[in-house]
Amino acid sequence: TDLEILQGYMGFQGVLGHEFVGVVESINTNDEDVLKEWIGQRVCGDINIGCGDCGVCANDYGYDDDNGCGSCCHNMSRNHCPNRSVLGILQCNGCMAEYIALPLCNLHKVPDGMSDEVAVFSEPLAAACRIVEQKLVRYDAGEKRKPDKVAILGDGKLGLMIAEVLGREHISHFGNDDNDGTTPPKPVLFGKHLSKLKLVSVSGVNGCLVEEAIDKSAFNGVSSKHAAKYDVVVDATGSPAGLTLAAGLCRPMGTLVLKSTCAAGEQFNAAPFVIDELRVVGSRCGPIYKALELLNLKEEGVDSSSSLKPLNVEKYITRVFPLSEAPEAIKCAAERSTMKVQIICD
Repeated sequence: TDLEILQGYMGFQGVLGHEFVGVVESINTNDEDVLKEWIGQRVCGDINIGCGDCGVCANDYGYDDDNGCGSCCHNMSRNHCPNRSVLGILQCNGCMAEYIALPLCNLHKVPDGMSDEVAVFSEPLAAACRIVEQKLVRYDAGEKRKPDKVAILGDGKLGLMIAEVLGREHISHFGNDDNDGTTPPKPVLFGKHLSKLKLVSVSGVNGCLVEEAIDKSAFNGVSSKHAAKYDVVVDATGSPAGLTLAAGLCRPMGTLVLKSTCAAGEQFNAAPFVIDELRVVGSRCGPIYKALELLNLKEEGVDSSSSLKPLNVEKYITRVFPLSEAPEAIKCAAERSTMKVQIICD
């Protein structure tokens, strides 16, 4: 996102950065209990800052109700205050600085024993968790309908995070064995780099080179093996070409989830979305607390009965820079071979 902002996305002018781990230094309150609880606490946080006064923030429209599902699937107040500012993205200086200011309600405590290098992944991982929070993938089978087959398009940082989340979600419902003839197939991650696909091989997804899905001689440019074979397709490419391919992978009346933002405006053919009556859903910021739970998985899982593998996000870190070398860090982040760059404020 920072690279897109530098190319003009959101027209932002200010200090960049929205993924962070920090220590609470001061709070605008005289409440001793609050000060005792939070001062010195390591935290990460939600990046959207609501005004606190509008109907969305006050939940006047009821969109934050759980509707009997047991969790807030909408979270309109968290993501969609019309007067919001967004850390490092919209009318709020970001975290590539020594200090930032956020409302206390935006902060989430980092679990003891979790390193800063791991905890800082909470924001992008939460964005991946948003797909689950929105209940866009159906896991329960009906009399005639099977659980959703899922495809993820794009093996960049966000695509890999989505694969980590949806793969583990699949395992939590069906286990890790899809060769018994009865278990629904694992989500498929389509990408350009075999080395990146291997990074999520233990995460409950199957990797597939995107070239295997492309057939330029076909009507929609998608090979017969994969065309219209998926109920839910998540596009994490941020490109019109990727969006077109995602539409070809999705079955008629299926769901296409858009996860990436893109600074450049380009033309693409919208006809397949109409012809196949695709449901197109945007998906943005997600639950930080859920991301921290995933990051806190131990070797044996959350408990002894869990089959979920620990989420080893350290493998995605390419380089670490001090804040004084932020320009060099941004250059490194723009290189194709880079996975994740982190900046440390000493």
